[in-house]
Amino acid sequence: MDWISGIQRALDYVEEHLTEEIDYREAARQACSSSFHFQRMFAMLCGFSLGDYTRMRRLTLAAQELRQHGPKVIDTALKYGYDSPESFSRAFARFHGVSPSEARRGATVKSFSRLSVKLILTGGRTMDYRIEKRDAFRVLCRRKQVAKPQGDTATEEISKFWSQCSGDGTIEKLCACADFSKLGGLLGICFSGEMDDSAFPYGIGVPYNGAPITGEGLELVEIPAYTYAVFPCRGPMPEAFRRTYTQIVTEFFPQSNYEYGNGAELELYPSADTGNPDYYCEIWIAVKEKAR
Repeated sequence: MDWISGIQRALDYVEEHLTEEIDYREAARQACSSSFHFQRMFAMLCGFSLGDYTRMRRLTLAAQELRQHGPKVIDTALKYGYDSPESFSRAFARFHGVSPSEARRGATVKSFSRLSVKLILTGGRTMDYRIEKRDAFRVLCRRKQVAKPQGDTATEEISKFWSQCSGDGTIEKLCACADFSKLGGLLGICFSGEMDDSAFPYGIGVPYNGAPITGEGLELVEIPAYTYAVFPCRGPMPEAFRRTYTQIVTEFFPQSNYEYGNGAELELYPSADTGNPDYYCEIWIAVKEKAR
């Protein structure tokens, strides 16, 4: 129940601060989660980002006020966080299909309702996972700043990054320095603890075997010791990843004795045949036991 009530607390926090600057880290704290994992979970479950939710709720409330009370457009714009009437009018027209002035005169506008969390009896399925403790180890990787979770946007950026590294020889150089006896495949690494207001580092790497490093843009990074929940992911990518991750946040975390840790999140890819209907990979999420 903690997971469900935590998400509701985060939503309540956002709703209570729609006329102020919203601290998304505080929203995540209300959900007992890191900013990265909360925003990723939110985007996975809802199909839109927390920022989009905030924007649509603000524009909904702004339209209601313009229709009911007829305040000046500039006052409404400033109230809901826009720097100028022009930027507010553009956003308002994109969302509602009419201008703020037309809304004041009674034009039809859209309404985006407030989200609330309800407990629904679902499941009846098994979900395989294992808990595995790992000592610290070094990876050789190439990193890229990826926009923070926004629905499928981050997934698309990451897919393009994999294609780029495959085409420019980066994957080949990484494999020449790999110790696959430590982890049997290429790694996708979300450095979620290093997320800023707009992006997080994502790396493609391998467990390092100590060989001379020849490729440009490659760096050695130490992954600290963590306890991981490891989830098998079966099917063609990226659909299988989305499906498995949705199960993780809707079934595993609400019902298990674990919560997100502060470590990196790993994707383990044993082969490049990601379009195969029987493809197998693993998602490794740093976890810690819930406080009792």
